[in-house]
Amino acid sequence: MPVFEKHATYPVPVQDLWDWHLRPGALERMIPPWEHARVLEQQGTVENGARVVLRMKVGPMPVQWTAVHEAYDEGRRFRDVQVRGPFARWVHDHLFEALDSESCSLTDRVDYKLPLGPVGQFFGGGFVRSTLERNMRYRHAVLGHDLSRHADFHNHGPKRIIVSGATGLVGRSLCAFLRTGGHAVDRLVRRNPERGSLDIYWNPDRGEIDAASLEGAEAVVHLAGENVAGGRWTPERKAAILESRRVGTRLLCETLAGLKVKPSVLVSASGTGAYGNRGDEVLTEDSDLGEGFLVDVAREWEAATAPAREAGIRTVMLRIGPVLTPAGGMLEKLLPPFSLGVGGPMGSGNQWLSWISMEDMLGVIRHALFTESLSGPVNAVTPEPVTNREFARVLGRVLARPAFAPLPAAVIEALFGEMGRETILGSQRVLPRRLAASGFPFLLPDLESALRFELGR
Repeated sequence: MPVFEKHATYPVPVQDLWDWHLRPGALERMIPPWEHARVLEQQGTVENGARVVLRMKVGPMPVQWTAVHEAYDEGRRFRDVQVRGPFARWVHDHLFEALDSESCSLTDRVDYKLPLGPVGQFFGGGFVRSTLERNMRYRHAVLGHDLSRHADFHNHGPKRIIVSGATGLVGRSLCAFLRTGGHAVDRLVRRNPERGSLDIYWNPDRGEIDAASLEGAEAVVHLAGENVAGGRWTPERKAAILESRRVGTRLLCETLAGLKVKPSVLVSASGTGAYGNRGDEVLTEDSDLGEGFLVDVAREWEAATAPAREAGIRTVMLRIGPVLTPAGGMLEKLLPPFSLGVGGPMGSGNQWLSWISMEDMLGVIRHALFTESLSGPVNAVTPEPVTNREFARVLGRVLARPAFAPLPAAVIEALFGEMGRETILGSQRVLPRRLAASGFPFLLPDLESALRFELGR
């Protein structure tokens, strides 16, 4: 039977590596974003008898994968074994070894067998091996990122952190990332929490929030808001986008301001749309706001944090650019046409795009939580913005596809109206001056390295 093995070393004590795997969120962090897999059920962590159920896709087909853990040896190894899924056999050993007091290694060894015997191996063996190589390379890199970033702030100790928008694109990844650092993460949710859950109820539309459950929180990350790019901006949709940010943010901030013991920091999302369509102008946090609907949204959004700021809570307003991940957002929408070789520049192609990778987005939020010198507006974008034409060229190269098919501005306006003019054809050349001044280390500052990492290419 085929055996796949992948080895990595890390400059941390082996106990740190082991502890990361035992924390909530580790499984979600290890799932590559291009796999679109979701954890349906998890009982325990990696101890003997622990069980996990995933929903994933094998090609176009949805598949449920159930595995149980066994062969647990504290600090040295654990194993997951498929009991239901796409393989005829799957036994995955995770082997830990201390190299010295400050370094260690991890070996992933997978003993597997494809269905249909030799026929399955003949037709699918190469694909499975290349997929394992791609996925394990991503997992080992993410593990290294997390261990490094958690070590940067280990002196702060574990915190209790509240996250709104926790089921959104960034929120899901953020909760997993923070939990692997040992933090207790409670989610603000719109449904009544189940018994024993750490979720906290709120409903901004009704002005309802469980203030008592917020007591004791040391930090809050506010990401909730209606999807800006979810469709044409009808008057009703524009009102929903604006109100979701203004009303929800004010409700949360007024509640935090009224707590007996207030959190020390609030990190609240905003957007680079605050600068409006500015052509080639270089924009920093000191630049004036522009004009347009997204500018109005950002202005109201940031103003709604006033109760928290006035109550002495350090407040960071992250002006976030498009977050690159195949799990959703702009990149997910662009992948189908670009993968077919029919992607290309949009509009003139000269408009600037100030983006950030998902990995660096998570790092920025953590940095904002624990860097006391940061407050007020902070641009959450890469230091290397690109034009739309350059973005298309690089994405095509990463996917090994041509990227010359233009999408004229007239077509974009016909399809998307005002939303297309502001989000696709608008130009913001934004730089992260305050992040740079505070010493934030970008992992993926240039577009090609970011796309190759996020797409496993």
